[in-house]
Amino acid sequence: MKIGKWMLTSTLILAMTVPTAVQAAGTGSDKTTKYRVYQYNHVLMEFAAYAQAEAFAKGFTNSHVEEIGTRKWLWNNFPRYQVYQLDASLPEWQFATLDAAIAEAKKWTNASVRDLQSTGWVWNNYPKYQVYQNEITLDSWKFQTLNEAIAEAKKWGSAHIIELNSNQWVWDNIASDVKKLLSSGDPIYKVYQGTFSADNWAFASLEDAVKEALKWGNSTVVNTTTKATVYSNLKSYKVFQNDTFLQEFTSMDDAIDYGKQWGHSAVFKDGHKIWNNYASYQVLQNSSLIGEFKTIPEALNYSIQYSNASIQTLDHSLLWDNFKKLQVWGWNGQSGGETIKSQVNNTIGLDVDSPSYFELADASGNLKDNSNADTVKWLQKSGYTVYPLVSNQFSSSLTTQFLADSAAQDKFIKALVDRSVLLGVPGINVDFESLAGSDRNAFTAFITKLTAYAHLQGLVISIDLPRGSVKWNHLSAFDHEKLGNLVDYVVIMAYDQFYKGSTSAGSVAGLPWTDGGIQEFLSYGIPRDKIILGIPYYVREWKLDAAGALQGNRTVLMKDIPALIASKTTTQTWDKTFEQYRVEYQENGFTYVFWLEDQATVKARLDMAKKYDIAGVAAWRLGYDSADLWKSVLQNK
Repeated sequence: MKIGKWMLTSTLILAMTVPTAVQAAGTGSDKTTKYRVYQYNHVLMEFAAYAQAEAFAKGFTNSHVEEIGTRKWLWNNFPRYQVYQLDASLPEWQFATLDAAIAEAKKWTNASVRDLQSTGWVWNNYPKYQVYQNEITLDSWKFQTLNEAIAEAKKWGSAHIIELNSNQWVWDNIASDVKKLLSSGDPIYKVYQGTFSADNWAFASLEDAVKEALKWGNSTVVNTTTKATVYSNLKSYKVFQNDTFLQEFTSMDDAIDYGKQWGHSAVFKDGHKIWNNYASYQVLQNSSLIGEFKTIPEALNYSIQYSNASIQTLDHSLLWDNFKKLQVWGWNGQSGGETIKSQVNNTIGLDVDSPSYFELADASGNLKDNSNADTVKWLQKSGYTVYPLVSNQFSSSLTTQFLADSAAQDKFIKALVDRSVLLGVPGINVDFESLAGSDRNAFTAFITKLTAYAHLQGLVISIDLPRGSVKWNHLSAFDHEKLGNLVDYVVIMAYDQFYKGSTSAGSVAGLPWTDGGIQEFLSYGIPRDKIILGIPYYVREWKLDAAGALQGNRTVLMKDIPALIASKTTTQTWDKTFEQYRVEYQENGFTYVFWLEDQATVKARLDMAKKYDIAGVAAWRLGYDSADLWKSVLQNK
């Protein structure tokens, strides 16, 4: 399938559908995508199987298949040869073989073929000879060989040929007695070097004037009767190294030979850069050039070492970059305007804010609306994307009744989406929790309707889903695979591994457990650029009696942890199971323990998100954090 022969727009990418054969293949239990297809540096699609990725990529020009984990290129069809007319080229003038490139170049005058894996030209048809009849010449009277030029000149009387590299008069069909007669006439041709002309530089014969002009650089011959310049011996080929002028030449071949002696040089004629010895692939860090390479593998091996790097061609087409930064989301858990402002003012690096504005009020589909247009405007003016959160009161029975009533759903969806449009927000975050497993299909149907209507109104839908288990996912209320294909973002609530109701002590989100959660969501076939990793900004402190029996627990906010540790006599030990520090202290005969969340664990989760190349992270929640924590987020996003 082809969606446009050349570089795709984002609209086309979004509108693209996957061929049925591709969809049907690779339907095993693990649908984690491992290969990504690009056209230039634009992502087209991801696949679990390499064969699918390559087959898909072959439907596009200038495409490649990349291994997601390593960013190693496994296949590409970038052209080896490019055709130019003077310094202009077209997208369709790119070819895999030299023969195909030459065949195209022969259709055009002043054409050249560049081997993109070398420097300079590998073929050109710039003319070397030009035919004149007296002073008259035509563009079609330019030829590569003397024999071709002579064949044309013989069709005309009083014809001559100029060799363009030396500007020498090399052939004519003018009889010797005619030449004598021409030379003895009145002088009408004047030789100039710039604006200067000597008294003895006037000639009756054009050939005699040309011979004189050849003695002087940057000279011309002017017909004094018509005032027309009829011959030029100007040094019209100028050689530059970068932006520095080096030398100028009458001969194109001499200019190119001179340019070859210098790195990064170019030959210009009449303002056109007709030749250069630049390497085809330039590596930039941000906007600074840091390397040039003849082949894509060389450029890739170099650029992968740098952050914010890109590879571009000489015509500034981007082939590859690692510009991506993680999106950072934050939930407010509140609807009050002043609270929200205070929370986001404590952050740096935050991209998306999610106020708790909407709630399912009852089974009839009424919307509880705590939104505030002024707060939304303030957030947007401050540079934040706003995705208000909508919840279901975390009531299983209420949600079951609601999902059984199609009219209630329609009422709720219309009210929610229409209010969001009126607020001017670009999307909605859906946080329906504590659902009954029996509502699995009904919930998917509800999200299908919600997303369809939201998309019609131009809104993005994100959904918060618990970190579960592939083993028992089919029994839960959340059909991750179907939901992931419907919505725009899926947020993994990767916390509460050990929660308020747990019967033993443990981390709220051990790092191996979090890592496994990302792998789980990828295995459902959810695209990486849809996945947002939830990060806990809190811990659970467990209270144990002398026998080690659990007596209770409480939530401790991340911002309060340093003061808690400072106020107690604590011990910290590394826990290999959770890959976090276990903090413990004794008080009044009880042992209190929690697993530390701090800048180091937040960085580890950010690194995890980057390792799997997912879209971003989301903090639960704002207000639980310290300003210092956000410095780390900004530096590592």
